[in-house]
Amino acid sequence: MRATVVGGGPNGLSAAVTLARAGVEVTVFERASRVGGGARTSELTLPGFLHDVCSAVHPTALASPFFRSFGLTEKVPFVIPEASYAHPFADRPAAIAYRDLDRTAASLGADSPRWRSLFEPLVRDIEGVVDFTGGALLRLPARPVTAARFGMRVLESLAGARLRTTEARALFAGVAAHAAGRLPGFATAGAGMLLAAHGHAGGWGLPLGGSERIVDALVADLVAHGGTIVTDTEVTDLGDLPPSELTFLDTSARAMLRILGDRVPSRYRRAVGRFRYGAAAAKLDLALEGPIPWSDPALAGVATLHLGGTAAEIARSENEMARGRHPESPYVLLVQPTAVDPSRAPAGRHVAWAYCHVPPGSPRDMTEPILSRIEAFAPGVRDRILGARSTPATALEQYNPNYIGGDFNAGASTALQFVKRPVISRAPWRTPVPGVYLCSSSTPPGTSTHGMCGYHAARTALHDRGVA
Repeated sequence: MRATVVGGGPNGLSAAVTLARAGVEVTVFERASRVGGGARTSELTLPGFLHDVCSAVHPTALASPFFRSFGLTEKVPFVIPEASYAHPFADRPAAIAYRDLDRTAASLGADSPRWRSLFEPLVRDIEGVVDFTGGALLRLPARPVTAARFGMRVLESLAGARLRTTEARALFAGVAAHAAGRLPGFATAGAGMLLAAHGHAGGWGLPLGGSERIVDALVADLVAHGGTIVTDTEVTDLGDLPPSELTFLDTSARAMLRILGDRVPSRYRRAVGRFRYGAAAAKLDLALEGPIPWSDPALAGVATLHLGGTAAEIARSENEMARGRHPESPYVLLVQPTAVDPSRAPAGRHVAWAYCHVPPGSPRDMTEPILSRIEAFAPGVRDRILGARSTPATALEQYNPNYIGGDFNAGASTALQFVKRPVISRAPWRTPVPGVYLCSSSTPPGTSTHGMCGYHAARTALHDRGVA
């Protein structure tokens, strides 16, 4: 049996690896000169400074059932920081979410018992949480009690029923804002609850040397099982592909419709046409002559930071963006990989990776707003910049057409699209075109470098063929 995969991002590669390990003859077609999609690492600023092009920190890769069965951590060394993420303030010490739940809770004062009770049951059964959030929601979860607990905590966080202190509320708002949607909101609260639980379970790990090491491991495994990769080849129609029994599209849902053309029934086309794309990102990469000079020295060894002030200030920024405006003081997600992985830069030098959310299709260079936000907590950071590269939302889409308007989540973060991704189905990876499957993050469980979209699509196809 032969299969073709269109798109060599982590989900296309996970589908290809799953198929190849099952004995299927697989060929991957990639429009770019390198596979990897959002998990590439490149010298974006100066020679010797390695920047992750898109994804940088990978809690979901460490927890992914696909990557666990793949043996990712046996193939790629990860560094898992003691602190998963931190939230600095201008007028008080930073709030820090350590991998150690008890240590985190103890640092949150009056919210100590609330933070512990919020996350302890989820951390204790993180596999049940991953099962519930890691596939189509229209199915019976393997651990219904854990799924119910997760859902109740999401609702509680929406109602503000748990956290009271400035530090704890901002700590949660910062991680919820990863979802790039309205705050508070069901989708953002769900994303925040999941990522925070990962932070206290397996941690927020970074692959040594950069995110592309994950891709390298997938490629090596695929080739070892007889798979083939063809780069510099753009597929615009299903007829462009060689004959095969199975076809997998690691593309946006919109691109899938273009590739399949009139082969798609009108009812399915209308349903997918209603799938919405969301907020975009504008990114800034920095090569630095030294570490970021944080006012709070506790931040020096933290890899991931959320810069946005109080929970109310973060909500104001994200909601202004959701209304189609560029916030003057945006929420900024910053990663300083060299704080935990010195191999990313020449000796004594550092790299920083930061982005903020902007309206879809924005061409605006957000260097100044991002730098201003960083400098509010790290005075003098501008003096340490050796090189910089700004990537507006429009350039993100040029880099990867799956990021429509610069939306690297490949779909808006809304409650409806938790279920409808891109259609409401118990097996949304299966299209109505025989033998064709959608395997991108426009399918469940959505964005992140977990490989589960491709894994689910491949397993669905193998089941349909009576192989598994």
